[in-house]
Amino acid sequence: MASKATKQLPHERRKGEAALSDFAEYVEKQQALRYPSSSSRAAASSSATAPSAQSQNDVDHHEELDDILDSLNLSDPAPRVRLRDLLLSAQGDAESLQKLVDVLDERLVEGHGETVFDLGFEHNGDSMKLTREEWATAYTRMVEAAKKLRADCQLLLTKNVGGDLDGTPTKDMECSGKVMIRQAPATVEEVIETRIAVVGNVDAGKSSMLGVLVKGDLDDGRGRARVNLFRHKHEIETGRTSSVGMEIMGFDTKGQVIVSDTPGRKLSWEEIGKRSAKVIGFTDLAGHERYLRTTVFGLLSSSPNYCLLMVAANNGLIGMSKEHLGIALALNVPVMVVITKIDICPPNILEQTITQITRILKSPGARKIPIFIKNREECINTATQFVSQRICPIFQVSNVTGENLDLVRTFLNILPHHGRYDADAPFEFHVNDTFSVPHVGTVVSGIVKSGVIHAGDDVQIGPDSLGRFTQTSIRSIERKRLGVPAASAGQSASFALRRVRRKDVRKGMVVLSKSPDGAAPKVFREFVAEVLILSHATTIKTKYQAMLHVGPVSQTCAIIDVDRPFIRTGDRATVAFRFVQRPEYLAPGDRLLFREGRTKGLGIVKSVGYDPSKPLMPTNEDGDGGAPGEAAAPTEVEVGA
Repeated sequence: MASKATKQLPHERRKGEAALSDFAEYVEKQQALRYPSSSSRAAASSSATAPSAQSQNDVDHHEELDDILDSLNLSDPAPRVRLRDLLLSAQGDAESLQKLVDVLDERLVEGHGETVFDLGFEHNGDSMKLTREEWATAYTRMVEAAKKLRADCQLLLTKNVGGDLDGTPTKDMECSGKVMIRQAPATVEEVIETRIAVVGNVDAGKSSMLGVLVKGDLDDGRGRARVNLFRHKHEIETGRTSSVGMEIMGFDTKGQVIVSDTPGRKLSWEEIGKRSAKVIGFTDLAGHERYLRTTVFGLLSSSPNYCLLMVAANNGLIGMSKEHLGIALALNVPVMVVITKIDICPPNILEQTITQITRILKSPGARKIPIFIKNREECINTATQFVSQRICPIFQVSNVTGENLDLVRTFLNILPHHGRYDADAPFEFHVNDTFSVPHVGTVVSGIVKSGVIHAGDDVQIGPDSLGRFTQTSIRSIERKRLGVPAASAGQSASFALRRVRRKDVRKGMVVLSKSPDGAAPKVFREFVAEVLILSHATTIKTKYQAMLHVGPVSQTCAIIDVDRPFIRTGDRATVAFRFVQRPEYLAPGDRLLFREGRTKGLGIVKSVGYDPSKPLMPTNEDGDGGAPGEAAAPTEVEVGA
């Protein structure tokens, strides 16, 4: 009887899927308030004197539409010089060359050091109608302008030009092409960094795929490629990842993968970091159900820019794969899918797997557009459009034969920067791991959420079990095992701390800049969150306890108040939580995930602190109509603050 009770009916499942996609959109809006980009901050300041209806429109504006309008140059009132005139100017025309350099510089700043340029089209998308001779002149001019910015050009794809990189010809026979322009970093801290979380069911080939990508050698079919990625003896013996593994892959300014000249030798992180202009940091997460807590911690704490879901062709999307996909969708992380082991999979089974993945991605819960990438042209066009979160690229690869692995490498090379970070806000760093290094002392690693920090700066780390912060200073900073003088928002880094013992720091702590007035940062044991219950066998009421993950924080929480008598699967509610062990540093807009057994729920922090005199569901009212609205009024003020 119990198993029948837990099985969801089709209409319940549809309701849950629709609730998940709606909640993901709500989370994205709240994240925009938590980590405003510089453009949205400028818009907010300019509209500060505007009426409230206008400010509401600013919150609800669609970012993808803004990006399209910007690329079409519709929002810029100033007339621009035509790109065609700049690209085809005379060889000695220094003024035109400087204007072209300024255009490229603007694009490189916007793309954090790299940009894909559509050579053959104006700012507004009009064709330049280039002949082959004019195309050759324009490309030479672009390379010349890029050199002045310490950047290299890599030709990705051409149309009607001829050669190996030519794609499907167009009827008008006008020449065009996509050019990747990437700047050589002046210092190590300027290296472009993209973080990708690698998830999927056990035996999907996650570690093997990373081993092949990083080393450049193919697998032997018996797990040779993955051995270097494992951290523990039992992982080597069983072939199963049980910890959060880290691996990096570097690209130079011309888009070539940084690998060793000696076959089979794996480069050290220091060697890759020194030779790279762009680094992809992979977080290899465990696929076994036993290690779900570790995987959830890795997904939330590493703040991935993208999620790489691995699916074994002969197994399909089974077990923990669906769990991982659900978490990635709820966190609004763009997802790409890699189907592995196509060399040993019968064609009919592969077809079933593809059909299943397509159905799940198109479902109301995911609402993704699956794009199967079979050639270089599809790969480049999809990668340049991947800023749209509706697209989900799908690759079919073999780690043994190497089939389509070059498409994955090309895609990773072009992958645009994605993420919301604020370098102008006060410094905030979340601790993911702690170490004790001989002759160095206590070291903490994690992600810089906002602000900039320099070696030697005074900081404070906490909270401890009593909610207090310890004053310390940064002895040195490392990124990808290379010493750097500073770290800024969006980067992963490790800090060596002075006068702090290893036993006094833990995962989930934060490092904050020292406040000018000497006041200690506020920590909270209680907070209010908007939650969505993904699955639960019965109903959830007050006093219910579950393991809660907020970024790197993992702690048991108890529900102390709900805005309705009880909540069940598919319900969205305002809930007040209390940490059981110790207070934590939280802020409105932080994403959370809680679980206990088969129960899973998502949420976002609406306000910190809780006033028992203002319950979420007043006792004098029955029903849940008025309660959420009453609770929402003060929380909106706090989120806005």
